[in-house]
Amino acid sequence: MRRQIVARWQDWSGKGLEHVVLEIKDDVITASSIVLAMADHRPFVVQYELRCDCQWRLREARIMVPGEQRALELRTDGTGHWTDGAGAALPQLAGTIDIDISVTPLTNTLPIRRLAWAADRAAELRMAYVLLPHLAVTADPQRYTCLEPQRRFRYESLDSDFTRDIEIDADGLVVSYPGLFRRVL
Repeated sequence: MRRQIVARWQDWSGKGLEHVVLEIKDDVITASSIVLAMADHRPFVVQYELRCDCQWRLREARIMVPGEQRALELRTDGTGHWTDGAGAALPQLAGTIDIDISVTPLTNTLPIRRLAWAADRAAELRMAYVLLPHLAVTADPQRYTCLEPQRRFRYESLDSDFTRDIEIDADGLVVSYPGLFRRVL
């Protein structure tokens, strides 16, 4: 089976835009994206490529800031062991399974698709959080709660008071993430 999904999101302010192509095959899921974003009132561009196994566990991430010749490469075994592009261990990410890239709602799809959900089920996760445009990566505690299976989830940052109820489509892709992103395609 091979399936392609093309999606676009606009940031809540209307100043940023993302275009992503998601390829779903029997043994691998890939995402290729270009994001036009703003940080500190300055525009920047990010390209990223993600490769996941068929259970939506991240295996590789490459995140680039074109024009600045900066890139972050991450690899994981899908069970919480991470290395950089040169193969050096990243112990600060030990135990994290999913990635959360600050400029995209696509990475919310990974835990939503990876875990079995029922109404009111919650999961506390440590995410490999990538802050852009800095390309800084840290472990970040988060909680997802299923409000309506295949429709709405509550996202909570466990180290701040940030909480949002996000709406998803049948593929687990964000439709609305109030204050941050809205799907436009």
